[in-house]
Amino acid sequence: MADPVDPSSASACVVDGSAIGMPQLCADWYLNQIFWLLVALVAIYFVLTRIALPRVGAVLAERSGTISNDLAAAEDLKRQAVDAEAAYEKALADARAEAQRISAEARAAIQADLNAAIAKADAQIAEKTAESEAQIAEIRAGASASVAEVARDVAGEIVRALGGKPDQGAIDAAVDTRVKGS
Repeated sequence: MADPVDPSSASACVVDGSAIGMPQLCADWYLNQIFWLLVALVAIYFVLTRIALPRVGAVLAERSGTISNDLAAAEDLKRQAVDAEAAYEKALADARAEAQRISAEARAAIQADLNAAIAKADAQIAEKTAESEAQIAEIRAGASASVAEVARDVAGEIVRALGGKPDQGAIDAAVDTRVKGS
């Protein structure tokens, strides 16, 4: 059997095949631990740089491209919406102008028809007025002749009633002078 190791000694970490204390703190194993630490770090570095980071970079690039494409598509749709709104406003303005033009044409046509109807009515009224005036003139002439006839008859009868003999020539001359003078 071997002699027990003095616990105050820092160089002896193993006694009878059993470790005393924490092996990570054993100075005899530092070089071995540092070697394997470096091997593990180099392995992790190569795994990260050759496999993991390129995949993460590809995912990030793909996301960035998708975001850029989505933003460009949104900008294009926004531009199309603005163009569509402008086209809608232009079409609306054109429709209003066309409606006003049609309305003005309809008003003008109605006014022309109204003017023609008024002119026709005025012509009919003038014709009827002329006919009425002609009839009135005939009636006046007939009435005047009738008045003259009645006046002659009445004058003759008055002369007879007063006991005289009527002179038809004098009565006609007196009645004609009176009728023409008034």
